[in-house]
Amino acid sequence: HDAFKNDASTSHITVIGPCQAGATLESSKEFAKDFMTRHKIPTAGYKTFNKHTIAGAKRFLHSLKAPYVLKADGLAAGKGVLICKDISEAEKELDQMLLESKFGGAGDKVVIEEFLQGIEISVFILTDGKSYKILPSAKDYKRIGEGDTGKNTGGMGSVSPVPFADEIFMEKVEKLIIKPTIDGLIAENIPYHGFIFFGLMNMGGEPYVIEYNVRMGDPEAESVIPRIKSDLLDAFEAIGNGTLEQIQLEVDDRYCVAVMLVSGGYPDQYEKEKVIHHIEEAKGSIIFHAGTMTDTETEETLTNGGRVIAVSSLAENLQDALNQSYKNAGIIDFDKKYYRGDLGRDLLKYI
Repeated sequence: HDAFKNDASTSHITVIGPCQAGATLESSKEFAKDFMTRHKIPTAGYKTFNKHTIAGAKRFLHSLKAPYVLKADGLAAGKGVLICKDISEAEKELDQMLLESKFGGAGDKVVIEEFLQGIEISVFILTDGKSYKILPSAKDYKRIGEGDTGKNTGGMGSVSPVPFADEIFMEKVEKLIIKPTIDGLIAENIPYHGFIFFGLMNMGGEPYVIEYNVRMGDPEAESVIPRIKSDLLDAFEAIGNGTLEQIQLEVDDRYCVAVMLVSGGYPDQYEKEKVIHHIEEAKGSIIFHAGTMTDTETEETLTNGGRVIAVSSLAENLQDALNQSYKNAGIIDFDKKYYRGDLGRDLLKYI
């Protein structure tokens, strides 16, 4: 954004994305937590430490109750947040982050937080820096294993809307979190154009911020964007013109479920260039290609990443959307294909 703005030949182009100062909401966990504290935005208690203050970090850990949350301050490809079940694991991971550079420079500082018990929800807005539009809510699934077990991934799928995010809950989100965030950016003279992702925890009906992202989430995009019936380009142009307040976003009332098909071994080492079969037989869903490529000789579609394809389906109710996505997730095939079979199960009880 800054490069475009500061170049006379490109400064007239609208950029949907934050300037460097705004991007710090995501690129520094410490900055984000301090920003929330300054603007009285509900979040977990925390302290920040580096390798020189590791003794104090361990004392702080002992003052908390298990489980323990450790966050690399910088960007670590979505894998810099660790939830440790006991104090010995937390101390070991802290040593690896601060003393052994487990996450490289991203872990030079570590934010230690209180653990928030509840269920997660993702909320998104588009903003021109003055006004904002709230996009559909979503629930994503980060762990590789069913029942939210195993390692963190870039995301194994998502569901939109989230059944417990009713009008009362979303009013709290807007009043306590969204509006204070926008007002805080204005007060700190940080111009912002684009998406803000609020990773939230619902604790007994009260929303708390886990983290900010300064972009549309993935795989939430694959369940949220299909529900936006308005032309997003109109909203993007309004951001450039500073007239977002005048835009009306029309949202599809149906549920959308995105199931991510991933390569065997992901999120660790995985093989590529596996032939993907039966894509054309997957009817009634939107097939989003994430990590694929075309063999230039055979014209076959091959795997080319850890997360390969997202299968998104719209339906009047959550169960039907789940059934449709899982039907097509089963039809599309490649060697060592894997996907979670329990998406949305935790949300059915709220319907």
